[in-house]
Amino acid sequence: MDKELRVSVRTLVEFVLRQGDLRMGFMSGSRMAEGIYAHQYLQKERGADYQPEVTLRTTAYQDGFSLEIHGRADGIFRNESGVVIEEIKSTSLDLDLIDESYNNLHWAQAQCYAYIVANQEDLAQVQVQLTYIQLETHELKEFRKSLSREELEFFFKDLVERYCTWAHRLSAWTEQRNESISRLEFPYPAYRKGQRELVVAVYKTIKEKHKLYVQAPTGIGKTLGTIFPALKCLLEGLETPIFYLTAKTITRTVAEGSLLMLQQQGLSLKRVTLTAKDKVCFCPECECTPEDCSYAKGYYDRLGPALEDIFERDHWNREQIENCARNHGVCPFEFSLELTNWTDLVICDYNYVFDPRVFLKRFFLEGGDYAFLIDEAHNLVERAREMFSAELNKEEFLHLKNLVEDQEPVLGKRLQTVNKNFLKLKKQGLEVEKDAPTALYSSLERVVNEAEKFFKKEETPPWKEKLTELYFNIQAFLRTAESYDEHYLTYYQYPEQDVRVKLFCVDPSQQLAQVLNKGRAAVFFSATLSPLEYFIQVLGGEKESYKLQLPSPFPHENLCLMLQKQISTKYNQRSLSLDPIVEGITQLVQGKTGNYLVYFPSYEYLEQVRERLLQAHPEFKVLTQTMGMTEADREEFLEAFQEEPRESLVGLALLGGIFGEGIDLTGERLSGAVIIGVGLPQIGTERDIIRAHFQERYGQGFEFAYMYPGMNKVLQACGRVIRTEQDRGAILLIDERFARLSYRRLFPKEWHAIHTLQDNSRIPSLLKAFWESS
Repeated sequence: MDKELRVSVRTLVEFVLRQGDLRMGFMSGSRMAEGIYAHQYLQKERGADYQPEVTLRTTAYQDGFSLEIHGRADGIFRNESGVVIEEIKSTSLDLDLIDESYNNLHWAQAQCYAYIVANQEDLAQVQVQLTYIQLETHELKEFRKSLSREELEFFFKDLVERYCTWAHRLSAWTEQRNESISRLEFPYPAYRKGQRELVVAVYKTIKEKHKLYVQAPTGIGKTLGTIFPALKCLLEGLETPIFYLTAKTITRTVAEGSLLMLQQQGLSLKRVTLTAKDKVCFCPECECTPEDCSYAKGYYDRLGPALEDIFERDHWNREQIENCARNHGVCPFEFSLELTNWTDLVICDYNYVFDPRVFLKRFFLEGGDYAFLIDEAHNLVERAREMFSAELNKEEFLHLKNLVEDQEPVLGKRLQTVNKNFLKLKKQGLEVEKDAPTALYSSLERVVNEAEKFFKKEETPPWKEKLTELYFNIQAFLRTAESYDEHYLTYYQYPEQDVRVKLFCVDPSQQLAQVLNKGRAAVFFSATLSPLEYFIQVLGGEKESYKLQLPSPFPHENLCLMLQKQISTKYNQRSLSLDPIVEGITQLVQGKTGNYLVYFPSYEYLEQVRERLLQAHPEFKVLTQTMGMTEADREEFLEAFQEEPRESLVGLALLGGIFGEGIDLTGERLSGAVIIGVGLPQIGTERDIIRAHFQERYGQGFEFAYMYPGMNKVLQACGRVIRTEQDRGAILLIDERFARLSYRRLFPKEWHAIHTLQDNSRIPSLLKAFWESS
């Protein structure tokens, strides 16, 4: 029985025929929408004998393989003169620079489609037409060849034969992987409390092509509980790769650790972890061009051997990718992206799937049967707003105009026009409006067109970097404008002489849903996905989306939870709260020698309490989070939290900051935490916009804009205290608002034994009883 494989025409052609240099170019996704519109414009103009967007597939049998090859021809002419297969390519280049030999991959794709049609319709001759459409002018340049079925068959079978050399390796690997997954057992003798329920829910969700939203408290084993069933779904026909998405390095490391454990127990799996380009680039001082970077020069000529080399290993982390890339002289970042084509699982940041600027187009232009495992999903709300929004400011254009106008007068004139349009907006005095700023668009497009003409000259004046940055900012703005709908608002700011315009994605649910529809299934999970209905609404869910709330697996008696309801931490009352807060911190710290974290809503408040605390207790060892801490600073801060300390340590940190989530201080490394305030985001224009939008839509403006995001930060900070079944610790919540019913409804179910305090006097006795009970 033949082994079955599936490959797209584009992948087949590119894998076999790509050669030469790596060129990023300014058409790589940056003008994707314009290209789509150009295609559609041309297709509508083609007449009645033209069929656009024709899906084609064929099966080739080669060397024991049944290779299904699929793709979509841009168009097919059918008339009395015969059949013509058309491949359309949009370009910003001057058409005089394009000749028949401009790109052999374009011809190859068209010839593959021509072969499929000739073979299926028993045609002796087929014409192939390559059409280039200029994006600015919609001018056309057409090349046409007439090819016999025998010529097309020879070309096509040669491609298939060359691809099958690699396909043998892929097929053997897939068999090995599937066999190992079929034998794979859960790596622990027993599931943790709630973990089996999670495993079953994830498996069902992926199999049934659904969405699942899971609140799973710390300790359940969310990473393993989502990855394990997803791997089992590969045996049910789930398309690779599985995408494990996260916002933080620490959670990526946890995912790698879980997979390594499974691999040590017999799992065979190719996996890659993607790292940001600026972190892995070998030549950060160079431009990404073959003229400037040796790792881009001849990249595709060396890519094959590099793939052969790294395929000998299973887990492709940053170190292995960099070593292999350096050995073979290829760009490490582009090499890591190439590896996603051949991997079973990708660990990466959210933006590789959701961000319209940098998403993996090879997978998500058309979509596929992929599963998304979205870790720490509470972070995705604000990240999504950021990814789907865009902003420009007037001063960028004026400053660049002054730099370029002598050397590039036309470009300078285009920049000045945009500057004037910003000034017109300033005169109108707009602040927030539902309509998009369409008056800006045409002048921005003219800057883009003129910038691209300049880039073709390959000149390097000192202002080129600023132009490049502005170019991409404009592209992001125009791309965002294409998605502008009732989920967006425009707001304007006028700091000093500047004018800022932001297309603000207030509600990212629609945009997220569109991306999720490019895959098969999605699992959102977090310890603080609460309230669940809120997250389902803003993270692209529907009424029929699955949801799961799991209880904490830890004994509730291991946590001493106290709520000081007589202290107000509201901004205008903070000066009155300093002494009672210092007293509460002191009593918590004196209850047991240990390490403690105190979380504040702002740096200013933190400094005020810190000063008062050290005045009262100069003997205390106090560490303070500061703005702009480096990676080394963060590590030094956390390393101070040692097991079995001889003296107490008090760490002062920002609620919702770098030490508010994603850190594991297990055992004696953390004895307790103080949470000061309910974590409300800072009041500002964007928060007010969010509040107004959701008040109008759901009647819950304050909750969506302030309460729910704030309480999420509180719950994350509290989650630092109990990390394992053996951990014991104390939490002191300080704010009168915590006692309100609206907040208590958001407390986890396991918080049923809360000691509500009228003052700080009971803290010592409560702690004495708690610590002595251990």
